[in-house]
Amino acid sequence: MSAAVSCWKCCWRALDLALDQIPLSLLVGALIALLALSAFFSMSETAMMAANRYRLRHRAKEGHLGAKLTLKLLARLDRLLGVILLGNNLVNIAAAALVSLISLRLFGNDEWMLGALTLLLTFAILVFSEITPKVIGAAHADSLSELLSFVFTPLIRILYPVLWFINLFVAALLWLFRLSPHPAAHTEKLTPEELRTLVMESRELIPAKHGTILMNLLDLGKISVEDVMTPRGNVEILDVDGAWEEIRERLAVSRHAHLPACRESLDHLLGVLPVRQALSCIAETDFTRNELLAQLLPPYYVPAGTTLIAQLGFFQENRQRLGFVVDEYGEILGLVTPEDIVEEIVGEFASALPGASRQLHWDAAGGVMVEGSQSLRDLNRKLGLDFPLDGPKTLNGLILEQLEDIPETRVSLKLYGVTVEVVQAQDKSVKIARIYRPGDQGSEVR
Repeated sequence: MSAAVSCWKCCWRALDLALDQIPLSLLVGALIALLALSAFFSMSETAMMAANRYRLRHRAKEGHLGAKLTLKLLARLDRLLGVILLGNNLVNIAAAALVSLISLRLFGNDEWMLGALTLLLTFAILVFSEITPKVIGAAHADSLSELLSFVFTPLIRILYPVLWFINLFVAALLWLFRLSPHPAAHTEKLTPEELRTLVMESRELIPAKHGTILMNLLDLGKISVEDVMTPRGNVEILDVDGAWEEIRERLAVSRHAHLPACRESLDHLLGVLPVRQALSCIAETDFTRNELLAQLLPPYYVPAGTTLIAQLGFFQENRQRLGFVVDEYGEILGLVTPEDIVEEIVGEFASALPGASRQLHWDAAGGVMVEGSQSLRDLNRKLGLDFPLDGPKTLNGLILEQLEDIPETRVSLKLYGVTVEVVQAQDKSVKIARIYRPGDQGSEVR
């Protein structure tokens, strides 16, 4: 036992003599090198953690080797963090030992000077080896992570036995707290709201029109067909019991490819008539009303609460060109087409057809004339208003809900901060109304 102790003492004396022979300048240089290595590990940790996974996946698909290596490293965070923290802690411990040695060389066993140098080392590590490199790593995470992957990939292979031993204890602790040791191995998914935020924050990187389309696509799951349908009162129909000449004239001037065919009103819907097919036959003198009825296609009904994204898929599956929106009682509320859904995504199509909806805009007096059947959603989008969309879908419906009575001409009221004047009322509904820009007129209900 005494021989072993004597051997250890001899070794320590030899080590002290060897250290005494090292020049002070070399010790200071080694300390600076250790601080630089500590900065490297700190920067690496932040850069690898802050790297954009989606950008890395995109670059990896394009064939960038650095991106592929980075994704492999991030898939095993236990190994990556193990080698980074192992190197960082070893370097910091070695730096502390060097400071003690330098203090003994310069000031002997002076405890005050040793404490002062320790505080100075702490300040140097904090500023030069922690905060500054971490800021740099976070600011240039994507580019640095790909470069650093070429360093840490072989380093992890070399230190694998050490990392394996350390991670045994890490895995045991994670198991104790019921946590997954490889969270990055799970597929990262974004919720629609998170994806919306991502699109909004990337507006400066993509054209404005493309950004708007993406935002509208994300809204399709929230909007129902009732929000974009053509209201029942605006649906153009073909009364098959009408005069034959009137039917022929209606088909000749119709701007639609399909017309709902019914008896008197949509309450007695018979089917959908392909206008072009009917026009090619109706010119024949022997073409009869019964033959016209034989061309009718069965109507396609859509529940009012169906979302646009679901209905777009239904239109594709069923190969339908229009659907009749019905409420819970089976009453027809309006008509929806694939074009209505597409316009909700890309905006309205410009059209020179007669009767096509015009763009709404404020006139010089700060007002705009609109039809009572105009949807509140369109008014909000085109005029920058904020009418509620969880109740009535049209301006007429909102006015009737607020007044709780059939309005008369020249009645004005305030709707959610917007002055609306009834210009024409007919058949128990508002036909034409004038909306004043908020702030231009402040009259209340009168």
